[in-house]
Amino acid sequence: MLSKAQNKYIRSLSQPKFRNEYKVFIAEGEKIALEWMSAGTSIQTIVTTAGWAQLHQAAIARHPEAELHIVNDSGLAGLSSLQTPNNVLLVVPFPAKKDIPVLNEWYIALDDIQDPGNMGTIIRIADWFGINNIICSLGCVDVYNPKVVQSAMGGHLRVNIHEADVVTFLSETGLPKIAATLHGSNVYEMKRLEAGVLIIGNESKGVSEKVAALATERVTIPRRGGAESLNAGVSAGILCALLLPC
Repeated sequence: MLSKAQNKYIRSLSQPKFRNEYKVFIAEGEKIALEWMSAGTSIQTIVTTAGWAQLHQAAIARHPEAELHIVNDSGLAGLSSLQTPNNVLLVVPFPAKKDIPVLNEWYIALDDIQDPGNMGTIIRIADWFGINNIICSLGCVDVYNPKVVQSAMGGHLRVNIHEADVVTFLSETGLPKIAATLHGSNVYEMKRLEAGVLIIGNESKGVSEKVAALATERVTIPRRGGAESLNAGVSAGILCALLLPC
């Protein structure tokens, strides 16, 4: 069971203020929880139902450092930020901060992405394509927002996510810098590159001019239908598929 204080603490982690204060975040859902539990990373708290705990005793046993709390379905639903609560919720410490490595490989730079679903999707895309580092501008949505963690489907375990000044990063890197815009070069006519930085902008405003000014190429996905624009996550996936090495 959870005490009132423990319940309040976990519920508070839905807010960035308290995530940053306690340096922890929530990873929720069976698949995500099992990924974290098998990854060897530290877990602060496991909250789950008796049935799930019984089924996954071995996974839980690998984390003696974690506090285990058994609750009923309604107790778990009261902690969840999801519309459909899952059978298990973890409280996980923030990973140690790392410097952005200087490597001859692909990076993704995000210019004020605001939608948690887009952010999580882009992390998942980076994970799929083997992109090891994402640079998030200071105006981006919190990468430990529960909806971001849910959408990323374990991508936080394998992708280094850096919160930094994107302008400074782009100014200092010598890699090709490809900005996704509505009026750029046709991506189908571009050569694949061994390394570079893919720049994805804000959902409504696109890539800001100060960031776009640092791009070595502006690229667009040609439109054939009537849609006004593409979702930022969708655009990132298409561009990775077309620009990165096969």
